[in-house]
Amino acid sequence: MLRYQSNLPRLPVPKFEETLAKYLNTVKPLLSEAEYQKTEASVKEFVSSGMAEKLQQRLVAKANDPNVLNWLDDWWLDAAYLGYRDPVVIYVSYFYLYKDDKLRRLPAQRAAAVTTAALEFKKQVVENTLEPEYAKGEPLCMDRYKYMFSNCRIPKKPADENAMYDPAKNTHILVIRKNKFYVVDTVHNGRQLTTGELEYQFQRVYDAAGFTKGVGFGALTADNRDNWADNRELLLAAHPENKNLLEKIESASFVVCLDDYSPVTRDESCRACWHGDGRNRFFDKPCQFIIYENGKAGFMGEHAMMDGTATCRLNEYVCDAVAKAQPASVQANTTLPAPSELQFQINSQVDQAVRAAEARFDQLIANHDLTVLAFQGFGKNLIKKFKTSPDGFVQMVIQLGYYKMFGTCRPTYESAQTRKFQLGRTETSRTVSQDSLDFARIMESNAPNEQKIAAFRKAIKTQGAYMGQCVNAHGVDRHLFGLKKSLNADEAVPAIFTDPTYAYSSHWYLSTSQLSSEYFDGYGWGQVVNDGFGVAYMIKNNGLSFNVASVKDLEIDGKKYVNGTHHFKQCLEDAANELGELLSTEIKPQAKL
Repeated sequence: MLRYQSNLPRLPVPKFEETLAKYLNTVKPLLSEAEYQKTEASVKEFVSSGMAEKLQQRLVAKANDPNVLNWLDDWWLDAAYLGYRDPVVIYVSYFYLYKDDKLRRLPAQRAAAVTTAALEFKKQVVENTLEPEYAKGEPLCMDRYKYMFSNCRIPKKPADENAMYDPAKNTHILVIRKNKFYVVDTVHNGRQLTTGELEYQFQRVYDAAGFTKGVGFGALTADNRDNWADNRELLLAAHPENKNLLEKIESASFVVCLDDYSPVTRDESCRACWHGDGRNRFFDKPCQFIIYENGKAGFMGEHAMMDGTATCRLNEYVCDAVAKAQPASVQANTTLPAPSELQFQINSQVDQAVRAAEARFDQLIANHDLTVLAFQGFGKNLIKKFKTSPDGFVQMVIQLGYYKMFGTCRPTYESAQTRKFQLGRTETSRTVSQDSLDFARIMESNAPNEQKIAAFRKAIKTQGAYMGQCVNAHGVDRHLFGLKKSLNADEAVPAIFTDPTYAYSSHWYLSTSQLSSEYFDGYGWGQVVNDGFGVAYMIKNNGLSFNVASVKDLEIDGKKYVNGTHHFKQCLEDAANELGELLSTEIKPQAKL
């Protein structure tokens, strides 16, 4: 798995002159002429004052330090994740919704099949036999896989910490049912439990949990990180045994949440994976498999130590392995130790803290909306006939949909992976360009089809070129972030970073990313700013999926958009249909036999 690691190139530091030129190019379509001139002046001052050169030298020195594998890694982990104080649920965590399994409708049966497959994947990670991933023939960094199992985020002030346990020694999983936490060891007398035995153990959890709900400890992990840090200390202080119980949770291979909810619609199912009831979860664990009462299933991931590409591979493996396996029969084995409940000792302070966290979670969820556009008109197979990038096509659908709703284009984030470099994670591909703005305007005009298609081709070429630069770590955002982080505490902040454009151009009204699987019925996360949308999309062979999330009472620039999530969903559908119809005019009809 790690055989290419030491040979992967280091994350480069681009030339600051190139980055600043790109920066001006990316902000121009977002600004008025007066705003642009002010931003251009701040960039020129940054260079003429010598600060750009000085900060660049410091950044290059860090990148060249033999003890530093990746100049961005520690800064980014703190700024984007561990130092982030808002709740991880909604704002940071992400989910996958699986397609239904018609052969395993009983929840204990499906939980056992999913667990068996996840343990097979874990074995490959622990033994380093998992084949590395590649992009266009180049191996990708596999370092993040070490954080997948027996790992946990720990709330601390001013920044959280990460706890790693030996996954080879910690063979237990955490099972949550009716807010009660149970430990199930997946190995007995040196042998991994069979799928039938695991089903027996899950059924024992169902029986032990009964019908009454326990204290909603999971809600503590759904809270503001500072609140959770304080409340974790309260929980530890309430009784000495609580420390050992928490460590059992933190060291578990992964979590299996047995929910008492039966979602029916795609929207209901995605919302259930996105956040659930906030109690029957432990949101600090990187991997939580969720099984619903009616046999539906999904996954929720904590984002700090690992990006979605790794867990997407895990979940595709799980779904594929389950699909290929014959359903197992339950195997009653009374020699197996019964699942043990983790019974925390609590006092009135902890009880009050849990109730307050539950109330804050319920309010947070009530303020958010999510809906899924399962577009069945066409997918990757037809888009390729348009002789265009499927990802670029969908990005233009999103831009056109946004323009339809708001009459303008605003800063848009698309995730670009930089895993071809050691410890590489992501760069921001800025979708909005002058060409994408021109495309949206022309599409909404009465221009002839030839002009619209030409505008689309130009916009998608620009989008693809910038994405290519980002994958090679030559985007704007991470480099500017690194230059700013290279400032000393006693140095004045250069005008480029105090200019309103710097904040505005990275205020992601549209936060977008693609992960695709034919096994998933949904994939998504929340918006990153409360006047924006989170748009996770999948490009399937014969369909497209858009998960749209935002606050319920969306307000942008003083204007309120009631039902904004659903309105934007409709605009995306209209945009996809229009663009598909437009490009279909270029495809010659098949000659009849």
